[in-house]
Amino acid sequence: MRENQVVTRPKTPLDPRHRPLTLRLLLESVGVFAALAALTLWADHAGANRLVVGLCVFAQGCWFHRLYVVAHEASHRKLWPEHRGINDAIGQLLLLPLMLPLRIHRKIHAFHHGQNRRDHHTSAIDTFVLKRPASKLARLRCHVLWFIAVFAGGWFIHSLISVLLFLAMPLSVARRISPAFRGWTGRDQLLSMAAFAVGVGVHLGVAKLGGARVWGLCLGAPLLAFAWVYSLLVYIYHYDTSYGPQVRFHVRSLRPNRVASWWLLNFNEHATHHRMPKLPWYQLPEHRQPMPNAFADNQKVETILGAILYQLRGARIIEVDET
Repeated sequence: MRENQVVTRPKTPLDPRHRPLTLRLLLESVGVFAALAALTLWADHAGANRLVVGLCVFAQGCWFHRLYVVAHEASHRKLWPEHRGINDAIGQLLLLPLMLPLRIHRKIHAFHHGQNRRDHHTSAIDTFVLKRPASKLARLRCHVLWFIAVFAGGWFIHSLISVLLFLAMPLSVARRISPAFRGWTGRDQLLSMAAFAVGVGVHLGVAKLGGARVWGLCLGAPLLAFAWVYSLLVYIYHYDTSYGPQVRFHVRSLRPNRVASWWLLNFNEHATHHRMPKLPWYQLPEHRQPMPNAFADNQKVETILGAILYQLRGARIIEVDET
């Protein structure tokens, strides 16, 4: 080999299924989003009772979560891998109803993948570390905070605060606070501010053109429903799993379910996703493998409902000696 010759790895060939499946996914996701909004407005205009309208709003909130999961593919740069600009533009458009900048999601999510449950203090949001001996009141506080986070939309509030910190905190301060800010640049911050402003503008525009009630039925109330659904689901694949430097394995997969796997793009194959994060959603079931023996105990539950209810066990509390 010649001195100073640059060696480049050949790109992985794009799966021939990718483009048609991605186009279908985008059409389906946007189409159902619009259809559910129209259905909610029709039900309200037709004088349907509050339960029917409420169910329509809840369905929209669940579909907001679908948009979030599709944008997760873009966050990993695998929605449109041939062109980064197209990939990021699509992902950001899908996140506008949530007012979430894609760059911030990508940064936070990369930290999650790289540091997942590395120790009791790092990227383990079910875990509270208390000085021994912990009082009953301190332990109760941990459990109350956990239940609020999971069952009262708290993880959405937590994520919102994280987004605001990425948007507004001076970089010199941010990098001292958390390693999650490493590599976060002024350009990233400015572009994220612009994306956030566009998202806010979408909400204000709908309110201006359609009135407060249309905004509430199509964006405001569904966003609250999404906050609850997101908080229920965000940690079901990691709650009460292992800790340590092998961060790819502190995770569980769940049994396939035709409806949930369609809705959440095979997110039940979460162990496979952490092991091979560049696999697109449709390839995840094809690459499922048993967990290594050392991490087999992470498979404590098998279904999404079981994983949600398993969180009722409360916070994981670790007591340590004072130093």
